[in-house]
Amino acid sequence: MLEKHRTAAGHLAALITILIWGTTFISTKILLIDFTPVEILVTRFVMGYFALLMVYPHRIKTKGIKEEALFLSAGLCGVTLYFLMENIALTYTLASNVGVIVSVSPLFTAILAHFLLEGESMRTSFIIGFIIAITGVILIVLNGSYILKLNPIGDLLATLAALVWSVYSILMRKISDLGQNSIGCTRRVFFYGLILMTPCLFFLDFDPEFRQFAELPNLLNLLFLGLGASALCFVSWNWTLGVLGAVKTSLYIYVIPVITIAASALILRETITPVACAGVVLTLAGLYLSQRTPQRTSPDTSQEQPKAVLEEDLDL
Repeated sequence: MLEKHRTAAGHLAALITILIWGTTFISTKILLIDFTPVEILVTRFVMGYFALLMVYPHRIKTKGIKEEALFLSAGLCGVTLYFLMENIALTYTLASNVGVIVSVSPLFTAILAHFLLEGESMRTSFIIGFIIAITGVILIVLNGSYILKLNPIGDLLATLAALVWSVYSILMRKISDLGQNSIGCTRRVFFYGLILMTPCLFFLDFDPEFRQFAELPNLLNLLFLGLGASALCFVSWNWTLGVLGAVKTSLYIYVIPVITIAASALILRETITPVACAGVVLTLAGLYLSQRTPQRTSPDTSQEQPKAVLEEDLDL
């Protein structure tokens, strides 16, 4: 019973995380008037780091270089590479392309988890669900415009971003097995991500001014991204990875376009076409199918081993 409550809490945490991540585009869109993408990126993770430091000021103690390398690699993939690749990809290709390609991340995660993690093998229902969901994501992102132009550089960067996020999910699943505090682990990942991002600032447009932060709309949106989308959501996402596993957790990425299009309609008053509505239905159906665990049936229906059959039924 306790395990069922923990699993339910994991699904709820993943859903809340995706709900926040799906609305970050609004804050980002407002901030892009005064900030460059890399300025927003660095600011939100610096804020997130110090917020987590205040909540959990204790140091995470690792047992050796191997464990420390997990945190460094997670910071490199989940903070530095993913966000830099995604932001740079948006300068080369359409946002719709990036939205579709990044949504392929659950497939990459499932493939990697199949070979690198125990108990997370791929199932037929996952493949079918992925095809249905990604079809829905495409319809949502295009929203009836049918504009999807290939751009080798941008699309390649978006694909690499999806891949490194999958690697990040695998790494955090391994980190969760260390039994360390989730907040402390996330803070350590932020630390390495920011350190590894520092050399890039000399080549990218990074020159923030104090007046930009003094404006209330900018400050509020940065707080939302730093405290909500970074500090809170990364902690909840990383905790969920340990509860549900890398594959099931990553499937919630499908819901991001659904949240985004709903927020667009409610807040920005953008038009949603019937095609996008169909995409929402397909995405949610694909998510449900991918999350389904096949029911186990007893190979022997005879009465030779009634106790074993009863125990299996109870497990269901």
